[in-house]
Amino acid sequence: MPWSSHKLGDFCEVIAGQSPEGKYYNDSGDGLPFYQGKKEFGERYIGAPQKWTTKITKKANSGDILMSVRAPVGPINISIEQICIGRGLAAIRASDKLDRDFLFYYLLSKQDEIQGNEGAVFASINKSQIEELSISYVDLKEQKRIVAILDQAFADIDKARALTEQNLKNARELFESYLQQVFNQLGEEVVQTSLGNICSFKHGFAFKSEYFVDDSALVLLTPGNFYEEGGYRDRGHKQKYYDGPFPQEFLLSKGDLLVAMTEQAEGLLGSPALIPEDEVFLHNQRLGLVDIKSEYSESVDLEFLYHLFNTKYFRAKVQETASGLKVRHTSPKKMEAIKVSIPTSLNQQKTIAKSLFNLKEKCNQLESIYLLKQAELEDLKNSLLQKAFSGELTKDKQEAAA
Repeated sequence: MPWSSHKLGDFCEVIAGQSPEGKYYNDSGDGLPFYQGKKEFGERYIGAPQKWTTKITKKANSGDILMSVRAPVGPINISIEQICIGRGLAAIRASDKLDRDFLFYYLLSKQDEIQGNEGAVFASINKSQIEELSISYVDLKEQKRIVAILDQAFADIDKARALTEQNLKNARELFESYLQQVFNQLGEEVVQTSLGNICSFKHGFAFKSEYFVDDSALVLLTPGNFYEEGGYRDRGHKQKYYDGPFPQEFLLSKGDLLVAMTEQAEGLLGSPALIPEDEVFLHNQRLGLVDIKSEYSESVDLEFLYHLFNTKYFRAKVQETASGLKVRHTSPKKMEAIKVSIPTSLNQQKTIAKSLFNLKEKCNQLESIYLLKQAELEDLKNSLLQKAFSGELTKDKQEAAA
């Protein structure tokens, strides 16, 4: 049988979700499991419910395909039991002309097309739009053959991806382990002191928003420019720029060390970054500039402090100083009260900093390789899906028969 095209609504029943009133929800397992949106979506099958409802509005059966119909639009999963679905989901129930897994893979291959139905603000797709989606199909026997090929290929890809993810995790843990080891074995020639005895933390300037621009020679640093594990992050198109007057003391120099004083994201509080260029970056508020006291300028290395600030010990101490409910933050005085151990030898500090930077560079190279591998595996999945539903997976069989 050749490939044919029909509207999805011709071969499937689409059930739009509807949320019961909140007073019917519970977490004790009474009624049916209730899913509002894609929060519990897994790789293929929906995960364990977090809520149940005693008032049933719209039901999905075991084996129904669930589609997220509100931002994000298009992701799909399969229900493993009878459930109640809220307004963030729709259930798609295949007729006997369509193999359920064939339909699942087909919808997976059409994610970009489905997302094209998004609105401007509250992205959504409705029941009618789902029913209007075009589906290409072959006879059931051929559908099952395509599913078998894709099942095996996806299983092999998932194994490769799991191995890649483990390698990526190992690369990150290698540096973290070495970092902690170095600072746990500094030796006996160390001085234990409060940070405030050797340096101060200077707050940034409150730059006026009226001078914020889309592009400029001056980059306005924010906590978003800091990686949680430490280091400067280029924010790309989200980068903030400034084109207005400011005190020159807040124009940073290459090698300056700053610390995030506000936890805009989990793990960000206390994260350090070394400024990569001269006279490009502006010292914004909520960032602390580390200023070594003059009497220690020849005995304390900023790059050593950068790595010290990335240790679990230091980050835990910073968290202890933090206050605030929604957004945690600290202050220069609290930071300066943290006690640290520093080698008395400046050469030892520099040697430690250099070895850590060298290892970090090698780990970053490994991470780049593994991240590229992950992207390639995802591209391979997409390529297989496109081939499957353009007839290329059945072409060989047809040519052999001829």
